[in-house]
Amino acid sequence: MRTMKLGNSTLEVPVVAVGCMRIKSLEKNEAETFVQSALEEGANFFDHADIYGGGACEEIFADAIHMNPAVREKIILQSKCGIRKGMFDFSKEHILDSVDGILKRLNTEYLDVLLLHRPDALVEPEEVAEAFDKLESSGKVRHFGVSNQKPMQIQLLQKYVKQPLVANQLQLSITNANMISNGINVNMENDSAIDRDGSVLDFCRLNDITIQPWSPFQYGFFEGVFLGNEKFPELNQAIDEIGAKYEVSNTTIAIAWLLRHPAKMQPVTGTMNVDRLKDCCRASEINLTREEWYSIYRAAGNILP
Repeated sequence: MRTMKLGNSTLEVPVVAVGCMRIKSLEKNEAETFVQSALEEGANFFDHADIYGGGACEEIFADAIHMNPAVREKIILQSKCGIRKGMFDFSKEHILDSVDGILKRLNTEYLDVLLLHRPDALVEPEEVAEAFDKLESSGKVRHFGVSNQKPMQIQLLQKYVKQPLVANQLQLSITNANMISNGINVNMENDSAIDRDGSVLDFCRLNDITIQPWSPFQYGFFEGVFLGNEKFPELNQAIDEIGAKYEVSNTTIAIAWLLRHPAKMQPVTGTMNVDRLKDCCRASEINLTREEWYSIYRAAGNILP
């Protein structure tokens, strides 16, 4: 697995992250096989959140990987907090309590990365800064970031938080690529020109924040996958033809399309299927040409100005 630096940190991570949101759907032996298969592929970066499975996903993962100090040294753990039932909460108390719960469930003394989940309208950045300072000084969290946040929200945090924000986890796929399209359709009077995220792609590149695309195979908001979907015949034809050229699956090409972008993104997988996970990991070996990248982009219905 090819590796990269996460944001402006010294943390070396695989270019593909393993999302664990659905690990609760696996039986114990299946979860063990899945986790070990990821490690064999060099995919040792595991993404969690305290709300996944109501916390059960973190417990299942720790059990599946047989967490102990020797295992812990070989993996990179990321989790997220801030989503509560019916609300978002970036208060100091909730962040600190959440991390304690995460560490207990994962059976570890520290997180490599903590992300703040969906933006909290009532956020007081001074409280976030106090929480981050305490977590860093105690050794419970080594790196920090955000999820689903736009530039001004990140800048507001950066005014108070002294730690670098190394990652921003955002929804991005071939069919959900407005953050790319609005940068192509500058000064155009079409829907693709609408900037819905404050130019977050360019902002993250300027500030050395790694974008972690979530739901890299989904269209809409969890409406389904576009691969093999009859709603996207031209896109699948383009992906399949390029996949045949490289002798890889359509899954591999979909991830390779994200990796080809010079922003040096780290896609987060969501599959619990070992073969598909291996296909995702293989994308690190594929470097699409400029022509191939744009042909896939256009086949998804994106029109160049």
